Amino acid sequence: MINPQQVKTMIQEQFPEAQVEVAGDGEHFEAVIVSPKFEGKSKVKQHQMVYAAVNDAMASEVIHALSLKTYTPEAWQTVAGKI
Repeated sequence: MINPQQVKTMIQEQFPEAQVEVAGDGEHFEAVIVSPKFEGKSKVKQHQMVYAAVNDAMASEVIHALSLKTYTPEAWQTVAGKI
């Protein structure tokens, strides 16, 4: 079984500059990723980039579900101000 910290580590290997938060129960996870690498990219492309980082774990069904919220630093400032 995989834990949220392990998923976070996988994401941070591809996005070392990112802010990453992951929660989950060992099979189903939710992640929030804030990265300048997302600048100028659609939400679909942003999510594809993150899924590529965890592809092996998803392909082997270690991770059954991963819900993503991705933001550029600028977009995160707008969202964070509303929380």
